[in-house]
Amino acid sequence: MTAVQRTAQVDWTGSIARGSGVTSGGSGALRGLPVTLASRFGEPAGKTSPEELIAAAHAGCFAMALGSVLAGHGTPPEFLQVIATVTLETSGDPTIVSSRLDVHALAAQADAASLERAAQEAERSCPVSRALQGNVEIRVHATLDQPSALPAAE
Repeated sequence: MTAVQRTAQVDWTGSIARGSGVTSGGSGALRGLPVTLASRFGEPAGKTSPEELIAAAHAGCFAMALGSVLAGHGTPPEFLQVIATVTLETSGDPTIVSSRLDVHALAAQADAASLERAAQEAERSCPVSRALQGNVEIRVHATLDQPSALPAAE
């Protein structure tokens, strides 16, 4: 079996409460992303958190899976926007409890029902969804848009 491995590194200085770190990815695409405890439990203030990175991974993985499923069904997307919202419950031991995927799709040959079926199939085939499954509630809300109704990129 062929395996693909990716790496990421965090260099942390100081205590958990007052320290800070820098996250980088082995590919070089992520460089010097600052991370602090305050950015995790409070306002991000331009810094990232493990939960934001999980959200980015989930959104990217799901977009690729959905694009593949739609193309396989003969309804290739022209555009997909996936916004993942990962929720960290902070009462008690902090725990990631959910990941919500809000999808906007432009696929001229698809209808709302076929998009919903494709989104459910993509949720089952996305490796990040499967990694979270059983530990994190995953919800998918997919909307088929017209070109003029697409949300602005953030």
